[in-house]
Amino acid sequence: MTEKDTSKFISLILRHKPEAIGITLDEHGWANVEDLLDGMNRAGTAIDMKFLQKIVAEDEKQRYSFNEDMTLLRANQGHSIPVDVELEEVVPPDYLYHGSGEKYMESIDRQGLIPKSRLYVHLSEDSDTAVKVGSRHGKPIIYRVKSRAMYKDGFVFYKSVNGVWLAKSVPVEYLEKQ
Repeated sequence: MTEKDTSKFISLILRHKPEAIGITLDEHGWANVEDLLDGMNRAGTAIDMKFLQKIVAEDEKQRYSFNEDMTLLRANQGHSIPVDVELEEVVPPDYLYHGSGEKYMESIDRQGLIPKSRLYVHLSEDSDTAVKVGSRHGKPIIYRVKSRAMYKDGFVFYKSVNGVWLAKSVPVEYLEKQ
């Protein structure tokens, strides 16, 4: 299995299906590193601590975080399972951005941004990042989110340790197509 494939498998485990390798996450999304490594090896994915550290350090999206003594690991965001990754409320900038595929435009224009199977909608501080994200879904469509107006209207925003902005949803009236 390549490094990229191994990283995707770790993402699946830590965000969606820890039971796939017979482990559990605590209420904050932390997995015991020894249990994670043992479970992955039992599942046929050869990995050791050195390789895990390389994946975490070199992940371009900084998806994962170790605790201080590197005995626990968690995904920073993107969960479909209920965990509290201890996010703090943050005042957003005036605008944030969301990239999606053109095929989702009609749905977004009708119902706004919803997290679907995840806990939060993911937003970025710049349109370039939104274009990259949207391109994963075909022809990208970029929405500018009136985040400060949302915040003033009582919506809550969080910022993950890797810089991804999170909101429970974004109603249509706060969206502008770019």
